[in-house]
Amino acid sequence: MLISFSIPYEPILFGIKINVHLILEYLAFFIGFQYYRFLRKKSVDLISSTNRLSIIIGAIFGALFLSRFVAFFENPIQSYNQSWITILNNKTIMGGLFGGLLGVELVKKYIGEKSSSGDLFTLPIIIGLIIGRLGCFLAGTNEFTYGIVTNSIFGMHLGDKHLRHPIALYEIVFLIMLFYLIQLLNRQKKLLKNGMLFKIFMISYFAFRFCIEFLKPNSYLLLGLSTIQFLCLICLCYYYKTILKGVLYAFKKLYLL
Repeated sequence: MLISFSIPYEPILFGIKINVHLILEYLAFFIGFQYYRFLRKKSVDLISSTNRLSIIIGAIFGALFLSRFVAFFENPIQSYNQSWITILNNKTIMGGLFGGLLGVELVKKYIGEKSSSGDLFTLPIIIGLIIGRLGCFLAGTNEFTYGIVTNSIFGMHLGDKHLRHPIALYEIVFLIMLFYLIQLLNRQKKLLKNGMLFKIFMISYFAFRFCIEFLKPNSYLLLGLSTIQFLCLICLCYYYKTILKGVLYAFKKLYLL
């Protein structure tokens, strides 16, 4: 017997409406962290346990702050009229990722840690994002992760009367492909500098999100771009040296062909 469900998916268990999105959000953190622990046991970590813990704490506080800060400025007029509890509950993964990056770099500078720390986090972050985005998809129009109205074959009913781009599904497909690419590169890690896997992830994901934002019904735009898109540009500028090296390397390979 096929089990059918509608989106937003809000099952009722023992008379209580279950918030699937929230459950999957917590599950994303739990599984991501367990996967990180598994990978750390299998690998030789160049960073001591004490410094690694400090780095994780820096990432957490950086992510907490910037995820809320960016979420506020996604629509500052609307956010200004909300209660403080609602404002603090609003968050965005883009701000969390970039805030975590800045938090890590500040902590590393303070404790004098020179080794790159991101590679070990890369795959667990992607796994967490996939699980979290599944929750966003099931939440439909209850979460601002749906797309603009479309007549294309990709259009889906996400909670209102319109067919919309399922942005969360697009992101899940992209993240699965990125996961396998990172895994493939990880097997060739001797050819890459330490920390390069995390840089590839950040550049790829923020470039993807910059593009996919054009399919979202953003109501607050500055110079035709959303707050998330400006953050994506800031992140890509942060990694401009890595991007330039990648472009030059690609041109050299094409020239040799």
